[in-house]
Amino acid sequence: MFYSHLLLAVYILTFLMGVPANILSFITFCRKVRRKAAPIDVLLLNLTVSDLLFLAFLPFKMKEAYDDMNWLMPYSLCPLTGFLFYVTIYNSTLLLTAVSVERYLGVAFPLRYSLCRRPRYAVWACVTFWLLTSSNLCFVYILPYYQWSEGFHGFNSTASSPPLTCYLNFSDTELSILLPIRLELFLVLFCVPFLISCFCYVNFILILSRLPNISRRRRLRCMGLALGTLIVFAVCFGPYNASHVVGFIHMENQGWRNLALVSSTLNACLDPFIFYLSSAAVRSMLNRCFRRIVAKVHLLR
Repeated sequence: MFYSHLLLAVYILTFLMGVPANILSFITFCRKVRRKAAPIDVLLLNLTVSDLLFLAFLPFKMKEAYDDMNWLMPYSLCPLTGFLFYVTIYNSTLLLTAVSVERYLGVAFPLRYSLCRRPRYAVWACVTFWLLTSSNLCFVYILPYYQWSEGFHGFNSTASSPPLTCYLNFSDTELSILLPIRLELFLVLFCVPFLISCFCYVNFILILSRLPNISRRRRLRCMGLALGTLIVFAVCFGPYNASHVVGFIHMENQGWRNLALVSSTLNACLDPFIFYLSSAAVRSMLNRCFRRIVAKVHLLR
């Protein structure tokens, strides 16, 4: 019961904080891309869309947590919710990595990169990321229907009625297929992007520290972006991906896997802070909103 209530509280907090922040970011990036698109704006716009898609299906996870991890909604929503839930999480890791690469190339090779800096390359990268995550996580969509058709022993007595849980309990045969796939997710969609991000941001910070013509305020903001992104990457995505490795070693489904998803869920409301540090357009929009709020409060007084 405590476990379900903790998940529900984190889901509600993420939803209430993430929805307005990401909608504001989405409007800002749409205007920026329409006016004059840059690769970083395309990447951040896709990251915002990914977060909004995640938040759109988060109420179904809230209902699941409220029902003590039982799936009492129409079962057709289970595969779709799980699929989009995990696709958007792993898509965020790839997009954050792409942002780190774009930042590194901009300071390491400013002249050469400016010659080939085209928004369409960022669009192709985003399309590739969506296809990569969707193809790697298609089993999340297929497995619940397989469990329904076969009848999950111990949790469902007949094949005609759907399982009582959604992507939570697995047979030994299913785990023999599922655990190697999870290990592949850990290596391909977490380890590789994280190592690339570490390389890019460490060198990004070293290069900035040696540049004399950058103001102290801008240098600190860029360093905060680099360190903040790495911390978000490690804290939000590390625990859940670590469960893949532990599960593969012990050849069993870890009971704390969904608890590790708590940190991954928080990523949807932490990304706007990255947007604030990465984009002058977002900072300008937030400053205008803040000034309007202050002016209205002053008038009310």
